[in-house]
Amino acid sequence: MTILGVSGSLRADSHNTALLRCAARHLPDGVELEVWDGLRDIPPYDQDDDVDPAPPAVAAFRAALAGADAALFSTPEYNSSIPGQLKNALDWASRPFATNVLRNLPVAVVGASTGAFGAVWAQAELRKVLAAAGARVVDGEVILGHAHHKLDERGVLIDAEVRDQMVVVLSDLAGAVHARRAPVAA
Repeated sequence: MTILGVSGSLRADSHNTALLRCAARHLPDGVELEVWDGLRDIPPYDQDDDVDPAPPAVAAFRAALAGADAALFSTPEYNSSIPGQLKNALDWASRPFATNVLRNLPVAVVGASTGAFGAVWAQAELRKVLAAAGARVVDGEVILGHAHHKLDERGVLIDAEVRDQMVVVLSDLAGAVHARRAPVAA
């Protein structure tokens, strides 16, 4: 099983990208996490440009989502919401609406910030956007506030409570993938 990890931060030393790397250390057996790093290359959404073939960076993002069994999004909080570049990428991924790559894809949302609240508003906004696109959003949160104090110099999560939250969310995400694959009883 492959989970695509998408960080909403473009920053080289991103706490949210580090949180995804931490997630990779706590995956259930048989699950791999692949961190996708092409967010910066996606052009602004313009319906006039939403043609076939899609712009290369958009096509790459859509293909990465389509090839994954699930996605784990890690978002910072900018002005009480999700970063514009992440929202922009999801706008591209959510088209065409009826058959988009997010439709029925199990997804989970986590977040980190240097403030006390761990991007909780951004996480709520991101869950709303993903649900509107048709994704199967897993309940549960990973709230990493004061991230600069809770990740060590190697990027290891040193907060046991947050680590436990991550384990539960990853387990629930893997469970959603298994439920999606289960045959429907007649």
